[in-house]
Amino acid sequence: MNLTPQERDLLALTIVPGIGPRLLAALLERCGSAAAVATAPLGDLTSIPYLGDTVAKQVQESLRRGDVEKELALMEQHQVRLVTLGSAEYPANLARIDVPPRVLFVRGMLKAEDAQAVAVVGSRSCTSYGKRVAERFGHDLARAGYTVVSGLARGIDGMAHRGALAARGRTIAVLAGGLSKVYPPEHADLAAEIVASGGALLTEAAMLMEPMASMFPTRNRIISGLSRGVVLVEAAEKSGALITASRAAEQGREAFAVPGNVDSPASAGTLRLLRQGAKLVRNAADVIDDLNGIAPLTGADGPFPDEAAPSVAEPKAPPPNLDSVQQAIWDGLDEPRSVDDLCRLVGKPIAELTGVLMTLELKRVVRRLPGNFYERC
Repeated sequence: MNLTPQERDLLALTIVPGIGPRLLAALLERCGSAAAVATAPLGDLTSIPYLGDTVAKQVQESLRRGDVEKELALMEQHQVRLVTLGSAEYPANLARIDVPPRVLFVRGMLKAEDAQAVAVVGSRSCTSYGKRVAERFGHDLARAGYTVVSGLARGIDGMAHRGALAARGRTIAVLAGGLSKVYPPEHADLAAEIVASGGALLTEAAMLMEPMASMFPTRNRIISGLSRGVVLVEAAEKSGALITASRAAEQGREAFAVPGNVDSPASAGTLRLLRQGAKLVRNAADVIDDLNGIAPLTGADGPFPDEAAPSVAEPKAPPPNLDSVQQAIWDGLDEPRSVDDLCRLVGKPIAELTGVLMTLELKRVVRRLPGNFYERC
């Protein structure tokens, strides 16, 4: 496998035990490049929060050795390639999240059309209803031209992938562990079918990395980051799939939820998400209808199409019964503003503000505009 010297250094840094996405980003920001990390004064590295002496020394030793040959051999054996942030193949949606993966290990094909992706996620322990709905969403979204993203897990994830494959559409599986071994093992055939169909398996984990529990929340930010929206099909109160939906809100993506039986513990998490402001969807058509009203994540200049700039409206009276944060949002929307602008104005993190905005949308106090901007209703 032919890598540039910069890619080899980045790979060497990625495979150091104890280096997660945030530490990797902090190291590169502090030193400027992976190669510079190897020669940086140890004090510069240990001044980075949560990076102790032991890991800092391991980082420098690994880079000085350039010990990536075993990793490269495994990648070649399993037909995996390295896709780095900033390269032409790197998914555009994912590049826009907070702390995007600096490297992706990819088996299969990534395409520009994956910018039109929707994640379908849910519990591993799901009901027959959940399986049926997940498969239908995967099938219908893929048939409509959307790339279906999920986590290859048992239950809802696997059914969403299978639905997309049945429609002969595109699907991407994001794994928490390395690609030298598919997890769960009973989905090895499904993983192979995804690749054979023209889809992809991807992860930010090194080839031999086992999928430890702590890695799944980090993996979930990639699932939501690849997508324009996340559909939560069925999730219990403490399901990890709820983390994916939360990540979607933090990243400015749409959070959708499919209602379930109010007496079913399998739907408790999904129903709670609906209470918190996720959009209720019954089928893929509902998802597509909502996404068609929101501009894709193109990164183009300005929030509005040239012919669709908002007109200046007459001042509106504030609605009653707003709490202090809701009132601050209303006051800040004297003109259409982005979520980032509102965060600065209100002084709240995006994770908190997104939930409040969802509540205000449901109350018909504010409305979302293309480009993740908001205005008063």
